[in-house]
Amino acid sequence: MVQAAETSWKRKWYHIIFESDTKAGRRFDVLLLFAILGSLLVIMLESVPRFNARYPQTFVVLEWFFTILFSIEYIIRLIIVKRPLSYTKSFYGVIDLISILPSYMAIFLGGAQYFIVIRSLRLLRVFRVLKMVRFIGEANVLSDALRASRHKIAVFLIAVVCINFIMGTVMYIVEGPEYGFDSIPTSIYWCIVTLTTVGYGDISPGTPLGQFIASIIMIMGYGVIAVPTGIVTSEINRSQNQKAQAMKSCSVCERKGMEPDAIYCQYCGEAF
Repeated sequence: MVQAAETSWKRKWYHIIFESDTKAGRRFDVLLLFAILGSLLVIMLESVPRFNARYPQTFVVLEWFFTILFSIEYIIRLIIVKRPLSYTKSFYGVIDLISILPSYMAIFLGGAQYFIVIRSLRLLRVFRVLKMVRFIGEANVLSDALRASRHKIAVFLIAVVCINFIMGTVMYIVEGPEYGFDSIPTSIYWCIVTLTTVGYGDISPGTPLGQFIASIIMIMGYGVIAVPTGIVTSEINRSQNQKAQAMKSCSVCERKGMEPDAIYCQYCGEAF
């Protein structure tokens, strides 16, 4: 009987904590999101010198309040799941764990508490609370496109690195220390800033030849943005085209859009 009561308790809390379809589950998720936002607000305000000097003890108390709260929540999650080890290795399980570690690490390492901002990753649960799970499918499309184009992007980035090394060295030779290009690493830094169209302006060429080379690098900078975008877009289009071609069409009602493994038409019921 004790075992049955324990099982009932775990089942009840499992529905509340892990499922958002119930009223209690939605309330729990909303309260959890507010607690996450509150803890992030505390750590941000603590970094403001004026507030930290005025309410130092208050921030410490609030930090530990949220840390203990999330620690209890994490322990309860481990207790009520059937496979605690699987949960700790899961995406959300890892995030839940690393979101509470900074406060404990701050006991031994000063300033480690600011890594609490990692807790913002827990806000990903908003997709489940707001019934936005369908957007995860779109995120998977983008993730697959990035994975498929990783080799092309890697080759492109290697080419960009080589360009920075070559053009940075050229600018060091052309400009020299007189205009701030006092070393090859400094010149490469300038080239990266210019090629990525950031343009801090802390170093700038002063000779006509250096300005001409800088103009070429600036124009090349547009390609740094355009090429990876084009590669990923191409992969997304290719993936969507393959999916569209794999869709079945009904020979009776002639409607398209059935899944490749469909046996019957979803519109007229005709067997394929």
